[in-house]
Amino acid sequence: MAGIQELIRVEDDNTLSFGNHLMDEKKKVINFEVDGHIYKVKTYNEITRLEKNGRLLFESVPGTTVHNFSISDKIIDFQVEGIEDAQITLELEADQEYRIYINQVQVGKMKANLAGKVSFSVDFSSCGMQNVMIKKA
Repeated sequence: MAGIQELIRVEDDNTLSFGNHLMDEKKKVINFEVDGHIYKVKTYNEITRLEKNGRLLFESVPGTTVHNFSISDKIIDFQVEGIEDAQITLELEADQEYRIYINQVQVGKMKANLAGKVSFSVDFSSCGMQNVMIKKA
């Protein structure tokens, strides 16, 4: 797979795909509306950041491309690809515990901080595309 040329789009299954880790120059899309929510994405090879209604939802350093991102009350699910290992931060529910799975293997359990942030690393050396699922514990 490759970067999302339009930077953000809604897939046929109503999930979001966003980011383009292959770009050398920072680009952004603002005021992308889905179901009454306003999204903003900025992306390039050094960072990918998605905001929903003015709040951080997803950030990766260095930049990544995210496919089929979906979020519900209990599960966040997406596929992510990049060139270098990435640190991913999600803003979720404050002081809540989450289990993190990469390619269906639980890699950790962590509690969101008071701001609701959960951070973890994704290794792209073994495989270009990684399946990530975060479950509320």
